[in-house]
Amino acid sequence: MTSTTSGSETSLRSLRDRPFELLKELEKRSRAVTAGTVAQASVGPEWVGVAFRMGGETFLVAREETREVMGYPAAVTRIPGAKNWVKGLANVRGQLMPMLDLRQFLGSGATAAGRNTRVVVVNHREIPAGLMVDEVLGFRRFAEAEFDAEAPPTVIRCDSYLAGAFRRGGEVWPVLSLKSLVESQSFLQAAS
Repeated sequence: MTSTTSGSETSLRSLRDRPFELLKELEKRSRAVTAGTVAQASVGPEWVGVAFRMGGETFLVAREETREVMGYPAAVTRIPGAKNWVKGLANVRGQLMPMLDLRQFLGSGATAAGRNTRVVVVNHREIPAGLMVDEVLGFRRFAEAEFDAEAPPTVIRCDSYLAGAFRRGGEVWPVLSLKSLVESQSFLQAAS
């Protein structure tokens, strides 16, 4: 005696006294959900980026422009003669890496190092850089159809480094181009 819900699907309640059959039914449902998720993901190309907060605003950077995200190092050695947005050098797994305050570079105040402060390491072959941000929110996935080439206005003055935005519902996620940022003349001139 098997009760059904919505046609041929077996009710889990009816299987509570038969654990092996209950597990089989759970596996069957799990596979169906997974297959639906895979089919849904393959509907179209998607864009993946790292979301972060800087000065009360949220931004995205392309996953391929990001090497890693790490906590702010405990020891950062100041560099004499460097601009104030250059926090110093840190030893990251035996490699020296410049630590830079992204918000301060953009002229929107300094980032206070705290528990949530993170460093977004730029994936650039010639320019190593660790960019200090207020908080990293994790990966965000968008359908390419959600992209808008027109970047929205931001409070933080970074318009020249924006490469459009993703829009979903009422949310707008500006995309910061790390490549154009680190290759800009103002970024490369870090000496005072």
